[in-house]
Amino acid sequence: MFNAKKPSLEELPSSAQLLRSTVIAAVSAVAILVAVVLPAEYGIDPTGAGRMLGLTEMGEIKQELADEAEQDQQLHGADQSSSLWDNVFGLLVGTAHAKEAWQDTITFTLEPGEFTEIKAAMEEGATLFYAWVAEGGRVNFDLHAHAGDQNVTYEKGRGQTEGEGSFETPFAGDHGWFWRNRDDEPVTVTLNLNGAYSGIVRSK
Repeated sequence: MFNAKKPSLEELPSSAQLLRSTVIAAVSAVAILVAVVLPAEYGIDPTGAGRMLGLTEMGEIKQELADEAEQDQQLHGADQSSSLWDNVFGLLVGTAHAKEAWQDTITFTLEPGEFTEIKAAMEEGATLFYAWVAEGGRVNFDLHAHAGDQNVTYEKGRGQTEGEGSFETPFAGDHGWFWRNRDDEPVTVTLNLNGAYSGIVRSK
């Protein structure tokens, strides 16, 4: 049987040392929460450290996906059949598209649950015209941009099959779409672009 040596009073930490250790641990936990957890999980970056470490964008995407899932539940079971106005609008849009001299046409297919980003590299004050159509199902999208501590959302859509419009950039950067297929079948999207941009960037 082993007998452990009882520590003397001098070897035990004092109340001041325990208090200091507790304060240091609490401050460290708060620093990790603010600099790492909030940017990575919620896209909240009060210190700017999350943006430098690439965590803020991860958190923003997580929040976008959470918003999509919530809005998809609200859309579930709703009647998605086209109305007379939808058909007339589609005809008008198709006619307008046929007359456009598009600068780029991009076609891609998203499997169920798959997502992608397509953005145009643009300078501040530039204008982009666009038109897109989804075949085989519906898509969720978020038309936005962010650069450094600047960000903008131009438009969001859930369960959509087409879109058309234009926007002017408030700052330089990559401006474009986050797409996601929430249907049970593959969806093919054709995107037409025209405007003042220097290139197209696509990422998963």
